[in-house]
Amino acid sequence: MITEAEQVYAPAARRALVAFGVEPADLRFIRLAENVTFRVTDARDGLPLVLRLHRPWYHDIVALQSEHIWTRALVQAGIAAPEPLLTQAGESFTQAEITETGERRWVGLARWVEGELLADVIARETDTDANASRMAQVGAIMAAMHNQARGWTPPAGFQRHMLDADGLMGPKPFWGPFWDQAILSHGERDMLLRMRDRLHAALTCYGQLARTFSLIHADLHPSNVVIDGARAAVIDFDDSGFGWHLYDVAAALTAYQGHPDFAVLRDGFIAGYRSVRAISDEDLTLLPMFLLIRDMATLGWYHQRPELPQTAALPQLKERVCEIATDFELPI
Repeated sequence: MITEAEQVYAPAARRALVAFGVEPADLRFIRLAENVTFRVTDARDGLPLVLRLHRPWYHDIVALQSEHIWTRALVQAGIAAPEPLLTQAGESFTQAEITETGERRWVGLARWVEGELLADVIARETDTDANASRMAQVGAIMAAMHNQARGWTPPAGFQRHMLDADGLMGPKPFWGPFWDQAILSHGERDMLLRMRDRLHAALTCYGQLARTFSLIHADLHPSNVVIDGARAAVIDFDDSGFGWHLYDVAAALTAYQGHPDFAVLRDGFIAGYRSVRAISDEDLTLLPMFLLIRDMATLGWYHQRPELPQTAALPQLKERVCEIATDFELPI
């Protein structure tokens, strides 16, 4: 059955594929979230590709090109990620007009990464040790990404957003003003504003040392990790930017804060990370702070996207944030 979203966006996807020189043997709609994603089978060689129509308001073309520059560099460093492809004119993106909406979207194409989402694997698996091992895979690949980022010099003109103290806890955070979330009471809003200022000061004090701050994926939650046997791959670099490594770790772990095996999954992740890159016990004492920061930023993400359908996840997130923030003692 063809969905309404597929009817709206598939013609633009087919037009964009012409610029890449791809004749699709199959074009399958995957999802409409922030971006519109299709799986494409190239008629020339049968290889699967992923095509994304990027939402118009999030990143400009320079930032999108920079995303692909870093992703290519990661692939060249041996990190499993979708390898971006170029148009026939040698460009990273082409533009497509969406007739029914009047939008013009930048469209990118990359190689498809085979496997199953980590979120689905962990949800199905009953063996705690097996899930801890999978989290160790994610920790190892994140550490490899941090190593690559610390040793890599972006080319001139490279541009991605900053998830620094202002980008996370400033008056205009990158993911939106979480304190204006409609489901917050006046008292909760005032409490989160006070916590925002305290966290901003703590992040400023922590600083941006080379060993703790670099380009990061920034959204490596379990639905952005693909597992294929013993191989883990990273997808969806849409939110990648410059930020703290511990924020990256928090993004990977926050979905499991309410999981009965959270401590085991966290420790598995850290063990995997440490198998590739050092992280000090002193730095890890800040992980609860970064988990709170990630949750507060996610409230802003929901606020910035009112078009999303309401789910139980938002009020649950709000309750967790307010409960933790009420008595939270900052470690720095």
